Amino acid sequence: QVQLMESGGESVQPGGSLRLSCVLSGYTSSPYCMAWFRQAPGKEREGVAYYVSGSPVITDYDDSVKDRFTISQDNAKNTLYLQMNNLRVEDTGMYYCATHQNAFCRLVRSDFTYWGQGTQVTVSS
Repeated sequence: QVQLMESGGESVQPGGSLRLSCVLSGYTSSPYCMAWFRQAPGKEREGVAYYVSGSPVITDYDDSVKDRFTISQDNAKNTLYLQMNNLRVEDTGMYYCATHQNAFCRLVRSDFTYWGQGTQVTVSS
């Protein structure tokens, strides 16, 4: 059974940094596409960044987080990371990691098969 477990969310002040982690278990082969999504209260879940394993590695980001967030993966630890710098109030939300085995990776919620339970990030002064 595929499981995703996020951690690392907490409350920080604007301008601060956090690193989220997502541990993947239960996969019989390496997932093709892994991603971070977030959902603010009263809003739709939106894609933040995705990571495609391979040579070369492929990543992409939502425009709202480009140059502030970095997605990475440690294959030995089966862990996906999201380094978040220069956090803003509008980055507040529940952050989820997700994965699927499709050949095409994009930040579309319906593409993703497996989801974690989420970790809360609150940015407030």
